[in-house]
Amino acid sequence: MTQTASKLPAIAFAMMPSRTQHVLTPELIQRLDTIGRVLDAAPMERFDDERAQKLLGETEILITGWGAPHIDAAALAQAPHLKLVAHAAGTVKGLIEDSLFDRSISVSHAAQANALPVAEFTLAAIIFAGKQVFRFRDVYVADRHRGRAQPMQGQSIGNYGRTVGIIGASRIGRRVIELLAPFDYKTLLCDPMVDDAEARRLGVEKTELDALMARADIVSLHAPSLPATRHMIGARQLSLMKQGATFINTARGALVDEPGLLAALKTGHIDAIIDVTDPEIPEASSAFYDLPNVFLTPHIAGAVGLERTRLGEMAVKEVIRFIEGKPLLYEIRRDDLARMA
Repeated sequence: MTQTASKLPAIAFAMMPSRTQHVLTPELIQRLDTIGRVLDAAPMERFDDERAQKLLGETEILITGWGAPHIDAAALAQAPHLKLVAHAAGTVKGLIEDSLFDRSISVSHAAQANALPVAEFTLAAIIFAGKQVFRFRDVYVADRHRGRAQPMQGQSIGNYGRTVGIIGASRIGRRVIELLAPFDYKTLLCDPMVDDAEARRLGVEKTELDALMARADIVSLHAPSLPATRHMIGARQLSLMKQGATFINTARGALVDEPGLLAALKTGHIDAIIDVTDPEIPEASSAFYDLPNVFLTPHIAGAVGLERTRLGEMAVKEVIRFIEGKPLLYEIRRDDLARMA
């Protein structure tokens, strides 16, 4: 860098500290302060107080994260020098408006970093589903002996030769496909945007949704949540699944017609591993909490704990590229918003 300290770009943060522990480590903040000028290491949680007004007035690069206040026209009016928003998280929907692009402000996100732990979680879920791990656990714990568990091992379970259906060749869907490659699975893919040639490159068999639901032993959902995909999985699709098949959702709850899913689960026909629901937290009376064939987790497939540092690292790398005049690797443009999750 040839810039003097006074000419280094001013950097500020906006996110909720209680939700973003480990995202920006002291080491990352120190690195930012060598390539730029960190105005305040403490992130802004709102844009309408005196401190935010002072910071925004100088900010050229804003690093955001979960819980960041909405960057609307009023916030932009206070940030006349803003040139880059680097989001140290996944989706920027709900964070930015078109007015930001009207100002030619660059936007980057860390969805690729958040995709990695979701894909890892999904791989673990697929393996556990294939071996019926949760059912073995419940039987063993209930009986406190292996009288029922031992004969179960002779059933048609396990992961050898199983068929896995991936719905959506998103970042996460593609990473799951990569992670499945070393195993003895047959992988099906349903994604209207993927042609046969690309499917061959991915090492999967392209198929329609109904065929995937009927053929797969384990179905994993990775489609974006858009108006066109709302409730794309309903009672009819679920009725096509094999007896004892497992449905996994680490994407978004709105993709699934939950009354239809619960009805299918109550019959015992299928199992489910559910990390996301709609609403985000089910009602206390929801059967999701009580059904023995449901493994429910509180939206933890994405980055938690130390995994969050990947988000900060990706955002910092984008900031460095921006300062050095290099193209952003994960830039978001106005047209991208309509098809993003």
